[in-house]
Amino acid sequence: MQFSKMFVLNMGMLITIAYLASVFYKYIVIRASSRVKQICSLFVLIFAGWISTVFGFQLNDEVVFDLRFVPLIVAVLTYRQPYSVIIVGVGIGLTRLTFGINDATVAALINMSILGVVCAGLNIWMRRSDYRLIIKGVIVILIVNVVNSVNIAIVGVIPATYFFSHIMPYTLPLGILLSLVFAFILRDFQNEQNRILLIQSTNRLLSVQKEELQKAQIVLEDRAKQLMIASQYKSEFLANMSHELRTPLNSVINFAQMISENGDTMEQEDIVHFATMIEHSGQELLTLINDILDLSKVEAGRLDIVLEDISVAQLTEDAMTHFQLVAEKKGVELKLDKKPGLPETLWSDPQRVQQILRNLMSNAIKFTHQGKVTLTVSTKQMKKSGILSQWIVFSVQDTGIGIAEDKHQSIFEAFQQADGSISRKFGGTGLGLSISRDLARLLDGSIELESAEGKGSTFYLYLPLNREKMS
Repeated sequence: MQFSKMFVLNMGMLITIAYLASVFYKYIVIRASSRVKQICSLFVLIFAGWISTVFGFQLNDEVVFDLRFVPLIVAVLTYRQPYSVIIVGVGIGLTRLTFGINDATVAALINMSILGVVCAGLNIWMRRSDYRLIIKGVIVILIVNVVNSVNIAIVGVIPATYFFSHIMPYTLPLGILLSLVFAFILRDFQNEQNRILLIQSTNRLLSVQKEELQKAQIVLEDRAKQLMIASQYKSEFLANMSHELRTPLNSVINFAQMISENGDTMEQEDIVHFATMIEHSGQELLTLINDILDLSKVEAGRLDIVLEDISVAQLTEDAMTHFQLVAEKKGVELKLDKKPGLPETLWSDPQRVQQILRNLMSNAIKFTHQGKVTLTVSTKQMKKSGILSQWIVFSVQDTGIGIAEDKHQSIFEAFQQADGSISRKFGGTGLGLSISRDLARLLDGSIELESAEGKGSTFYLYLPLNREKMS
């Protein structure tokens, strides 16, 4: 009867320690590293074995019967490293020496060390066996209890015959029964802990998903805003396009109609004048259509680039000649500044380089009421992708209205201008800079801008000088 009371008391202490260990793990150790968690668990199991001895059944001054082997069963069922199980067994055996060194304590140390080795083997078997966990747990409990009883009979200080006849009939069944109860309680603790970990993991996952959804929502809102702005610009573009198309087209129709209706009575000089106006309007219409076609080709990736040697001097003279008359009529001074060290030729597409320069110079003259427009040609060494290379730089500087800093990027986008209504005041579709930027990229170059509102603008066209010639 005394065995039963003390063993039940042992079990109560072990359950209490298990609960306290669970709370300690939940609120303190859970955030520690895996190594710290393992060390703490080893100390808890060894401490539980020592507590079992403290509250064990004392047969005499030296001999104590208890459930100190139950923490070792827990180690078998929970650890993945066999050496940890041996540490628990030897550790519990060493705690027995705290009650004094005698034959009984030495026998207890030997018994627990042997049990530690046996349990390490059981730990390996459990991880390799295909049996259900409950079956493996029952087998481990039976083997540990039997081996513990055999060890006590062999290495203990109590005679084997007396132990087998008077003690083991009580301790072995009680040990097996209480070990099974504790194993089921421990399993319930583990399931609860797993549920807590699962909830925490789910909460973290939900938190991450919430943050990702918030970021995605911000991105979607930004894209919706961009789409709304793009839609607004496209609406303005269509309105401007309608105006730009109708103006030259109406001129062509009106002048052609006047010649058709009054050709017999009109003087030759008037006919030539009207024909010139028709040609001029037709050229404006053709330029507009070409801009739209170029933009669509660039966006579709179907614009062909034809590379050949270009005379730098001829390129700049053509640009100046093309705009000289327009500048003079507007009262704007047009200057050419060629820096020393310029190469004679440039390996690029002459048509596209001329198109970029004409777009830049046309804009400069268009938005300059008075002052001058300067085309400067120079060379510069720059790094691109970590490689130092030589570049030719065409800069178009004007003293016009300038561009606000917050518009420096948007003016290069298709259908956009520094002012949405600016085309109605100055004319144009707002495609020139977008096409020029895309053409510069196709030529392995780039366009940069320096400008401030009311202080004029400078556009820089960078083209590589050491681009490899295509055969």
